[in-house]
Amino acid sequence: MSDLVIQLGFVLFLIILGFIAGSIAERRHLARLAEREQGNGHFLVTQLKNFPACTKNELAPQIIVGEVVIASDYFKTFVAKLRGLFGGEVRSFHSLLSRARREATQRVVEQSRDLGYNAICNLRIETADVGGSSSSKKKAAMVAIIASATAYHYQSPSP
Repeated sequence: MSDLVIQLGFVLFLIILGFIAGSIAERRHLARLAEREQGNGHFLVTQLKNFPACTKNELAPQIIVGEVVIASDYFKTFVAKLRGLFGGEVRSFHSLLSRARREATQRVVEQSRDLGYNAICNLRIETADVGGSSSSKKKAAMVAIIASATAYHYQSPSP
């Protein structure tokens, strides 16, 4: 009986620790993302296939790729497994996917800016499950996001 209480206590401790540590890490990452997005606010990002305002200069358009893998914390994984028992939408992973998409997009923007470009177009985002659930071993849920875009240099139209 005492072994069961110890095991349940340990699981409860991990869930609480996962919730606290995961919340802190997520808030910090979201704050850093907001700072980076604000700093890159002047950078033009579009999903158009061809960029009409591209200027002819020494910088030829170039494909840029940004990748990110973000793991879920223990609490979100636990809640997702509970949700899997009963079915329905797993809302605990929404912020995980959103953070990963934003991070991958910022990496593309920052790489483009570092190469001298000031716009990207044809932004495409692909998602993959890295953690996988095909085996019976316990694995943490992870998501991989790959963002790709074509970097351009443009001049804003004169008023």
